[in-house]
Amino acid sequence: MAFFFFQALIIASIVVVVLLDVSSRRRRGAGHGGGPEQKKLTLPPGSMGLPYVGETLQLYSQNPNVFFSSRLKSYGEIFKTNLLGCPCVMLASAEAARMVLVTQAHLFKPTYPPSKERLIGPCALFFHQGGYHLRLRRLVKGALGPDALRSLVPDVEAAVASTLAAWDGRVASTFHAMKRLSFDVGVATVFGDRLDGRRKEELKRNYSAVERGYNSFPNPLPGSRYNNAIKARKRLRAILGDILAERRAQGDLGGDLLGDLMRSRDDGGAALSDDQIADNVIGVLFAAQDTTASVLTWILKYLTDNPKLLEAVKAEQMAVYKANQGGKRPLTWTQTRSMEVTHRVILESLRMASIISFTFREAVADVEYKGFLIPKGWKVMPLFRNIHHSPEYFQDPQKFDPSRFKVAPRAGTFLPFGSGVHACPGNELAKLEMLVLVHRLVTAYRWEVVGSSDEVAYSPFPVPRHGLRARLWRQEAAGVVHAAAAAASCA
Repeated sequence: MAFFFFQALIIASIVVVVLLDVSSRRRRGAGHGGGPEQKKLTLPPGSMGLPYVGETLQLYSQNPNVFFSSRLKSYGEIFKTNLLGCPCVMLASAEAARMVLVTQAHLFKPTYPPSKERLIGPCALFFHQGGYHLRLRRLVKGALGPDALRSLVPDVEAAVASTLAAWDGRVASTFHAMKRLSFDVGVATVFGDRLDGRRKEELKRNYSAVERGYNSFPNPLPGSRYNNAIKARKRLRAILGDILAERRAQGDLGGDLLGDLMRSRDDGGAALSDDQIADNVIGVLFAAQDTTASVLTWILKYLTDNPKLLEAVKAEQMAVYKANQGGKRPLTWTQTRSMEVTHRVILESLRMASIISFTFREAVADVEYKGFLIPKGWKVMPLFRNIHHSPEYFQDPQKFDPSRFKVAPRAGTFLPFGSGVHACPGNELAKLEMLVLVHRLVTAYRWEVVGSSDEVAYSPFPVPRHGLRARLWRQEAAGVVHAAAAAASCA
């Protein structure tokens, strides 16, 4: 009975939200008139599901792999559906993804459901295209590029050390520990070392409330997660406003990402507004946390499941540890660039886990693709997971095999950070975090997974159920592990 009540509540929540915007959705969904040529085109095959609700319940109530694979089997690599009140076209080939993200990107604007855009902030760079987007992307990419990351390595190493020390000697959710790490790295990237403990805790508490609402149904009723998230988002804006005012009063904007945003001027000399700065700060924190934490969790699982590969990684990392006088000297950017075995493990983890299953775009005009019509206003979603798990692009795709990355994948078939002008500008920071975590983990600690690790939960990103509960304990370094043969055969 409770299950059916919960389903009814979900449906009611969706309908309330969708009805608020249904007329505009209908206009966009029906806006594919045009000349005779266009009228001959047909919509892709598929099902639009129930009125208003569409197929949202089917997607959210099961493994999304099952949802997508069943429709691919029935309809092929292009099909239509309706999610959260939005008519959608799903595209499951590398060719289609390249068309949407690169070659015909001007026909598809970045878009998110309005409920999610409201929580991050409408001025965040990944909701935009054109001059504003290019300006912000250039600024963020500069702050997260190799030159800037060289000086950030000690901060990442300190965050990793703190996270693992807090975990030492107890059983904890790997995913929750990695979320703490990713948040700390994000804060260091945005604010440098200028955020006191009280402010950081305020940010974390309100950010967590926003995140819980972001991944919930957008129910606006008082007491719901989404309603609480809206309130927390307002508090976040106030906290960031205070930080901006303090820096201006001190006359020192800082050398971190926040300082770069505050100093930025467009061609006409206009600065970013405080709302624009706040939206982009929150956007960076969002982009830096759950996705990276999910991948870090899967890396730990894959290493646990592949003991020979773990020994190969440990051999590589112990050589770096020894070169740094037993960990007495800090890691350097150059050393992280030489971790070839570990880097291949990270790439294969990104492919296998495919944390970002798809991305949202919206057609800004009627588009023809393979004889089908993609109507103006419809959402368009390239399915990255299906591309990464296709035997057409990756041999034996369900096997975890880092050695496949000794040769670069075919162009356009490996998209863990997206592609084109809207590719994730923080991909190098994410990989740095992963490399530093693996280095510290295998050279200073041992761990064991507690309970089953084979079931997967989706919230919304895929992670081992219960977050991969594991016991961690510190070990004394035993010198270099001689696993050259394992490294050659497994990585």
